[in-house]
Amino acid sequence: MGPDALRTAGLTSALTGLGLQVKDFGNLVPAPHDVDSEDGPLYAPNQTIGWTKQLAETAEQAMDCGLPIFLGGDHALSLGSVVGVANYAASQGRPQFVLWLDAHTDFHTPLTTDSGNLHGTPVGYFTGRSDFDGFPEVEHPVPEDNVCMIGLRSVDTPEREALEASDIRRFDMRQIDEAGIAGPLSGFLEHVARNNGMLHVSLDVDFLDPSVAPAVGTTVPGGATVREAHLVCEMLHDSGLMTSLDLVELNPFLDERGRTAHLMVDLCASALGRRVFDRPTRSYS
Repeated sequence: MGPDALRTAGLTSALTGLGLQVKDFGNLVPAPHDVDSEDGPLYAPNQTIGWTKQLAETAEQAMDCGLPIFLGGDHALSLGSVVGVANYAASQGRPQFVLWLDAHTDFHTPLTTDSGNLHGTPVGYFTGRSDFDGFPEVEHPVPEDNVCMIGLRSVDTPEREALEASDIRRFDMRQIDEAGIAGPLSGFLEHVARNNGMLHVSLDVDFLDPSVAPAVGTTVPGGATVREAHLVCEMLHDSGLMTSLDLVELNPFLDERGRTAHLMVDLCASALGRRVFDRPTRSYS
């Protein structure tokens, strides 16, 4: 229902209003997969493998059509979307970079996640961590130094230990509070540009503070403000580096009169060129 809520909130009209051509490929279905049992340590692993296969193939093909935007509820979507765009980048002889805008690192493996939810594993998967048995082989892992996480404020101990031993760039909300959000992002974008990289941006609703974006099942207080999020998206557009985008973890059942869906649409529009003076205002009174 997350993708349909974004459509209802006017995603297509927001982008066509910027003079962009938009083609909606509709909702996907997972590739054929084995039936999941209910007594395993992971939630719906076989179904997630099916989704990953379908999304990776679709993402690689969609890169030839323009700038694909992947709409999803569960952040496990990025298991497939990032692997697919990284395969495309490799075919073009260019390095893949990932900007991860999220309260969580999602750097678990299926063996380290306590919850069993695979939405906590995409970064571990596409950077080439082990123990993803049954999942498609990651032929072109994204180098750790090519990943930048911004907005972190909920990190499990196994993830923290793995991250500290990695080369992933990471900025938690204390660092953002102390130094602002523009500096870390600018430094990463310069790194992407120097290397002629392709940039995938994965925007999780819980990157934002739940006071402005309540429609997510994993709310963590103390997230990015509306202005900080728009600044990130405006800088992405100014850089001209973004080549693909995820909009994920929107749960419309938890929304308040569609305010989170509309905010995600507005952020997407900012990332694709909407200026402050173009942005419509709304009343929630």
